[in-house]
Amino acid sequence: MRILFDQGTPVPLRLHLAAHDVQTAFELGWSALQNGELIVAAEAAGFQVFVTTDRNLKYQQNLRDRKISLVVILSASWPRIQAVVPEILAAVLRAEPGGYREINVPKAGKRSMSGL
Repeated sequence: MRILFDQGTPVPLRLHLAAHDVQTAFELGWSALQNGELIVAAEAAGFQVFVTTDRNLKYQQNLRDRKISLVVILSASWPRIQAVVPEILAAVLRAEPGGYREINVPKAGKRSMSGL
């Protein structure tokens, strides 16, 4: 599966997705693209999943006819995200075109996933 990481997505997460082709917006020279442009570019490049920490994305974009699935991690803190890596992996594996999943990242170390 082809996965694109947005700017705020912690790069160490890619180690947990080693079975997939993971690239970052920065690596592709797409850092200056806004969310809508970035999603269009990702779809055109054949990405199937867009992983981001931008919780406002669902209010900014219409995902109905999209080919790409969005996985939104509700924190950019890598130490906190590590506790929910299994939930992130599950969301990626369940990704469907036009899909949207939010991964809650509790402060107290509890695991929780919404949007499934």
